Amino acid sequence: MKILSFESSAVSAAVCLTDGSRVVASAFQNCGLTHSRTLLPMAQQVLENVGLRPCDLDGFAVAAGPGSFTGIRIGVATIKGLAFGTDKPCVGVSTLKAMAHNLSGMTGVVSCVMDARAGQVYHARFQLNGTQPPVRLTPDRAVLISSLAEEIGQNPEILIGDGAEMCYTRIIEICPRVVLAPSHLVYPSAYGVAMVALPRFLSGETMTADQLDAVYLRKPQAVQMREKRFNGGNVT
Repeated sequence: MKILSFESSAVSAAVCLTDGSRVVASAFQNCGLTHSRTLLPMAQQVLENVGLRPCDLDGFAVAAGPGSFTGIRIGVATIKGLAFGTDKPCVGVSTLKAMAHNLSGMTGVVSCVMDARAGQVYHARFQLNGTQPPVRLTPDRAVLISSLAEEIGQNPEILIGDGAEMCYTRIIEICPRVVLAPSHLVYPSAYGVAMVALPRFLSGETMTADQLDAVYLRKPQAVQMREKRFNGGNVT
């Protein structure tokens, strides 16, 4: 089953073509350019390199959130366009769950963290069981870094994600057993998106382009600021 997967929920961007669990081709950029400039050209290059067209694929997958509002919108809109244009199914997956797959093969507990600003991170915790898929321990949520530090306490955990280094710096004195994931595995990957999406494709739990939508855990900053002005300084 050939799936083209996209990850654009953070500062990096990634595209991966898989056949089952096998990587056929992939691309990754962390150059600071906007995803609107990088994502589609990366996908086009990946497909051209293996001699395939979008209509040759079985479907598309995307990290649908949480994460950067702009990045998520670009990724979801890209998939919606491809799925609509080819009449192929698509799947939106949790950014944090896909991220946990970066550490497949390891054991322990991983905390997936993305910078949500205002002293918060998007967070979910997963149990790593070697070659088995990561097992979710918490829902995706937006939490204060200070609250996360209290949760972790003295427990050993691996931090991964674009908020990992920031989190590590701020909580290491309270949580001396936390460690950072290896630097080449810290950023979200499109392969992780594919691995979360694959069981859903195999079981027929897909959706149409019209049904696909982004998943935000918080309102966009612009909306929060507007509500704050109109509610006398209180954000709803």
